[in-house]
Amino acid sequence: MALLISDECINCDVCEPECPNNAISQGDEIYVINPDLCTQCVGHHDEPQCQMVCPVDCIAEDPNHKETPEELQAKFDRLQQSK
Repeated sequence: MALLISDECINCDVCEPECPNNAISQGDEIYVINPDLCTQCVGHHDEPQCQMVCPVDCIAEDPNHKETPEELQAKFDRLQQSK
């Protein structure tokens, strides 16, 4: 499942540089996560790094982009091949 940043985001800028897939970017009002690039850090880390550093705990699983661990690993593999 990709992750989603809620409107509780305070634009603190700490999550974007932590994302190994460059899935996080500044949106119109808050940071946003591209679900096509988000693997919840599968293939890079044991836990999603953005969630680890978020001071307001505003990053949760995106219910509109449900993926199994196997699907996240396959997405990671595809992203690595396209580099």
